[in-house]
Amino acid sequence: MHLVIASKHDFSYPMSKHHSTTPVAIIGAGASGLMTAITIGRAIEASGTDPAKAGILLLDGAKKIGIKILVAGGGRCNVTHHEVDEKQYATTKPPIVRSTLKRFSAQDSMDFFNELGVELKQENTGKMFPITDDAHTVLDALLDECNRLGIRIVNPWRVDRVESLNDGFIIHRASIDQESQDSILADRIVLATGGRALPKSGSDGQGYTIAQSLGHSITDHILPALVPLVVAQQSKWITELSGISTRATISAVSSTGKHIKSFTNDLLCTHFGVSGPGPMDISRWFTTARLSDRHTTLMINWIPGYSFEDIDHQLNQLGKAQVVTHLRTQIPERLARTLCEQAQIDPSTPGHTLTREARRKLAHLLTETRVFINDDRGFTHAEVTAGGVPIEEVNRKDFRSKLCPNLWLVGEILDVDGRIGGFNFQWAWSTGYIVGNAVAKSMMNPAHI
Repeated sequence: MHLVIASKHDFSYPMSKHHSTTPVAIIGAGASGLMTAITIGRAIEASGTDPAKAGILLLDGAKKIGIKILVAGGGRCNVTHHEVDEKQYATTKPPIVRSTLKRFSAQDSMDFFNELGVELKQENTGKMFPITDDAHTVLDALLDECNRLGIRIVNPWRVDRVESLNDGFIIHRASIDQESQDSILADRIVLATGGRALPKSGSDGQGYTIAQSLGHSITDHILPALVPLVVAQQSKWITELSGISTRATISAVSSTGKHIKSFTNDLLCTHFGVSGPGPMDISRWFTTARLSDRHTTLMINWIPGYSFEDIDHQLNQLGKAQVVTHLRTQIPERLARTLCEQAQIDPSTPGHTLTREARRKLAHLLTETRVFINDDRGFTHAEVTAGGVPIEEVNRKDFRSKLCPNLWLVGEILDVDGRIGGFNFQWAWSTGYIVGNAVAKSMMNPAHI
């Protein structure tokens, strides 16, 4: 049985400089927007209706679609992680995140991409990459599926504002020449605009403005997350280690000494400070904590799993062995020598000649280096945004707005952000799948309009 797509408007293409109409417009053609569109198309196709006639429209302001997909994972795109749960996300509502991930899991994402012809491999970090090690494989597969389903992607088509009508929305295109400004009538809208991270991709915060104009609120703070950190003058010596990469435990520590959050992962010393998975994971926790406590700092344990007491004991047992000879078995030699210098110890000093004070100072530096941060590198270098539309403002079952009829919000625009390693992509796939099915149901059932 073929189902008729219910719409209040006559659906017509091509778009002109006057009103064109569509049953659904998805604003943003990134990961979550593409997943939403594909899911709508597949659901309609499964009902026996040609999805190409359904009027699924994707709008994106960027000249090139999918920039975030293409740059993720160093251009290889880690599409998900082999194991994903709500503990990997910063959120005010862990139960909602948990139920969302269960409804479309990491395994579901792997199966989805396998169906698209994208074979994935698991690396020892748990990240899932295409076996081609090329992010274009992922993006091309998504765009090919959109093409197969007859989904129309229009770009660059930057949305300036959205007006809510009694029976839908008017989407206005941003244009210098207001006389030629396009507009679209839509029965339903999905906001998949992302946050403010990597603005060259089109995610410049405009989605928040649109959401607010439709009745939603935004968290008090919108901050870069998964972003490199710039050290202050007191910790400038770290920049001299530029190029050094090592596994470390990095913690955000309050002015009272409370450990707010810790991650153990790779850390890269750079010409400006610290980067890599560990510092990027801790960045949103550090930045958020510093809003209320300006004296929050980072603490680095360069030898994960070992305490101050453990290292102090090791150093006390060195005998005639040189300090640097021992340390380079645990950390890079350049780092070992620099930490010795910070402790005012000659790296070639035999262990048995160390004074108790010098030994303990070095042990503290090895396990509790306090690093002062001046700033982060901003949204231009951030992989995701901390903050957004409070998740409490959408229905937990289908992410439909509680405040504006026939509006759904999906992906990064919501106040949920994950660790590095494919977790934010998984949030995009999971929410896109749920929203896509909900939108398709409303399109095929006139009672939902």
